[in-house]
Amino acid sequence: MSRETQVSIVIISGDSLSLSHCRMAPSAVLLDPSMPHSHSSRSASSRGAAPVLRPIVRHLAGIGLVMIAGNALAQTATQTPSTLGQVDVVGTSGASLQPPAPGGQVARGGSLGLLGTSDAMNVPFSTINFTSQAVEDVQARTLADIVVNDASVRLTTGTGGFDDTFTIRGLAVGAGDVAINGLYGLSASRVPAQLVERVEILKGPATLINGIAPGGSVGGSINVVTKRASDVPLTRLTTTFTSKSNLAVGVDVGRRFGKDNEWGIRFNGLVRGGEGTVNGGDQKTQLGALALDYQGSRLKWYLDAIVQRDDTDNFRPQISLDAIGAIPSPPDARANWYPGTALVQRDNVIATRLEYDVTDAVAVYGGIGYRDGTAEQVFPQSVSAVNSAGDFRVRNNFYDSFSHTVSANAGVRWRLNTGPIKHTINAGFTQLTQRSGNSFTVGTNAPDTTTGFPSNIYNPSPLVPVAASRLDPRLASDTTLHSVAISDTMSFADDRLLITLGLRDQTARVDSFSTTTGIATAPYKASAVSPLAGIVFKPIQNVSVYGNYTAGLTRGTIVGTQYLNRGEILPPYKSKQLEAGVKADFGRLTTSAALYQITRPLSQATGPVGNQVLGYTGETRYRGLELSAYGEIQRGLRGIASVAFTEPEVTSSVTAANVGNTVQGVPAITASAGLDWDTPWVQGLALNGRAVYTSGSNLNVTNTQRFDSWTRFDVGARYRTNISGKSVVFRANIENLFDKNYWLTTGTYVAVGSPRTFVLSASIDF
Repeated sequence: MSRETQVSIVIISGDSLSLSHCRMAPSAVLLDPSMPHSHSSRSASSRGAAPVLRPIVRHLAGIGLVMIAGNALAQTATQTPSTLGQVDVVGTSGASLQPPAPGGQVARGGSLGLLGTSDAMNVPFSTINFTSQAVEDVQARTLADIVVNDASVRLTTGTGGFDDTFTIRGLAVGAGDVAINGLYGLSASRVPAQLVERVEILKGPATLINGIAPGGSVGGSINVVTKRASDVPLTRLTTTFTSKSNLAVGVDVGRRFGKDNEWGIRFNGLVRGGEGTVNGGDQKTQLGALALDYQGSRLKWYLDAIVQRDDTDNFRPQISLDAIGAIPSPPDARANWYPGTALVQRDNVIATRLEYDVTDAVAVYGGIGYRDGTAEQVFPQSVSAVNSAGDFRVRNNFYDSFSHTVSANAGVRWRLNTGPIKHTINAGFTQLTQRSGNSFTVGTNAPDTTTGFPSNIYNPSPLVPVAASRLDPRLASDTTLHSVAISDTMSFADDRLLITLGLRDQTARVDSFSTTTGIATAPYKASAVSPLAGIVFKPIQNVSVYGNYTAGLTRGTIVGTQYLNRGEILPPYKSKQLEAGVKADFGRLTTSAALYQITRPLSQATGPVGNQVLGYTGETRYRGLELSAYGEIQRGLRGIASVAFTEPEVTSSVTAANVGNTVQGVPAITASAGLDWDTPWVQGLALNGRAVYTSGSNLNVTNTQRFDSWTRFDVGARYRTNISGKSVVFRANIENLFDKNYWLTTGTYVAVGSPRTFVLSASIDF
């Protein structure tokens, strides 16, 4: 758990004073005027804030004020004189992080790539930024366990599967499209919760913000901010049990040092093993993550080195339900339809970033990261569709892959005034190069490689071992994505009106190779420009009305050999968004509402069978309404709630009967709600609960088959205490309380959601 310290000091006219929002580390802190200003105050406040605070600290110390950290209650003077001013001192474990909103589970803002870091009330987008507290409150093991707190985000693969794949606003966001500290291409198949300081979610196309995602996702973006050392020394040991018999031990150590605490080091380590949520499985994880940083007055530097090894026996399966007469009922969530699968994933990541304030108005930055990832898996393949009774035929194979990725960005940010107008001008560059390869070893087991052997999702047959020799992966593609972008955010009337305009010129080049012969096949190079126009208007101080027009960019495909235009490179296509919304900050609670429309091309084949041409001849349209609220409902009661209504429609198709139909795999309604309550009768005891709802969705674009809706309930408790002078936290959570079996789907490809899972842990700070 990262440490966050927020102190709001309110100076009152006369001799009275009030102190509010005391949330500190569980140790005593004395405001000593002789102590050096901290990394925390530098990172969370404007430059030069720390010298401003020194006389305030001296004044408070002079009147004998000592603030004791812990679960301090807000104190208020009995008098109610006029307030002269307020200074916020916020300590976080990373630089340039926005402070937490009341309740601590969601931050007041986050980073937006090219546009920098800003309060959510000042940006023309729908965003939500979860803190490490939100991660810890639900005992998240991976990123997937926290993003479902927002109704617009859904997981489409189950826990313990090959990877974590999401949808945002009904559109797919693959695991490879999750950014790490603003850089695409560095995330593995899943992001361990031990790395996470913040989870920043932007809803809607984000090409101008971060460039093209390597997987081309346009529904939104997810950025993970990794942990940094805070000013409070941390040495924490955590042991975790996950049913059925998975045990984990984690360590989290952080220190700052140097004259002004300018240097920081943090290490997170995890070892996990044992049967988790799949019968007969063994989920083994080894993780080591080292984070270094330097926080100077003008220069800031960061380094992350991550080593991750996942070795899973009997991982959570997926299967296609294409061309089926009736959707079968989901099998038991602990079942493995392919007994005998194995998956070994290895990832090594190193990334660094440098920021320098050339002047008070001009800042430059740059970052670069490298990822080396491999995967080896036993890869069962259904050679016949599952029928309504759950029968199918399967062939066992090997599928191994590798990817080597270099991802970089650089930019300059310039603040200036032209008369009464304030400008923030951003210019940036991004580049991602990725060499990927694979091998597919076809099973030669009986009865033959075409028909496979019979099995059933309710009574699966063990996989027949692959008899063929395993092939080494060979180069399949060499991808380069690079872009240049510029934007200007103009502020009028004391920041009551903010207008943002921007353009990004993106080029995608892909060289493909045969993994059999090694010969280059179809080269690809194309460019396109993605625009952004956004506006924020504040009719009153705590209300923001906003709108945006933006476009997401996805590289086009290379037409296959079955079409007349074989080998043709289809141009990159744009997914265009119009959005309008309103946000209101009521102090304890923040609410928002957003209306949006996203249109994207649909690739289809035209012409008679045998003489068809592939092109972007259709279109789909996603219209939606999102409502959300988060904060502290009353003292000691925190909440996050949201609901999303989506209308995904095929608006143009070569098949006239499909026009007006609903896009497959997209639910019309999703909702998430969670509460976290400090009980008044037992100090240190908190209870929490969460409900996640997803309505039914269609199996296919013809809308002839439909999945059922589902609701999942989670409950939990934690108890904070001191044992022998050490801070200890016990946590217990039950996910999927009523053991609901349900399909996770984006259309024809499905998995079963995780079963009822017990998660117990104990953390001790030394």
